Amino acid sequence: MAIKLENVGIAVRDLEATIAFFTDLGLTVVGRDTVSGEWTETAVGLDGNHAKIAMLQTPDGQGRLELFEYIHPEAIETNPDRPNDIGMHRVAFSVDDIDQALEIAAKHGCHPLRGVATYEDVYKLTYLRGPSGILVMLAEKLKED
Repeated sequence: MAIKLENVGIAVRDLEATIAFFTDLGLTVVGRDTVSGEWTETAVGLDGNHAKIAMLQTPDGQGRLELFEYIHPEAIETNPDRPNDIGMHRVAFSVDDIDQALEIAAKHGCHPLRGVATYEDVYKLTYLRGPSGILVMLAEKLKED
């Protein structure tokens, strides 16, 4: 059986603000829609499922995020995940300039949880809290293998 990762889906409070954050970091919107009806109820498992969605893609074409803002049922606010919580908790991006990426994130009110660390002179990396509390890891490779 062949398998391929299609995208990572993230429910957000404000679709437009989240799109702005990720497009400023370099992703591109490749599709938008509003979905509802029996097929979405069946696929997602929520009665009355109705959401605005956007598909974003990384510049290399390999990674995609599907963002969705629920119209119905009402979105459930939860406490943001911590890096050590069980389950999905972050999306990671490699960047060619972490300082520039952090400047862009700061324009959206998003800052590192603690700071930027260097891992064995190979990566500079940090976690930050993005729109809707999404944990985002940014990593800049310092040297080639």
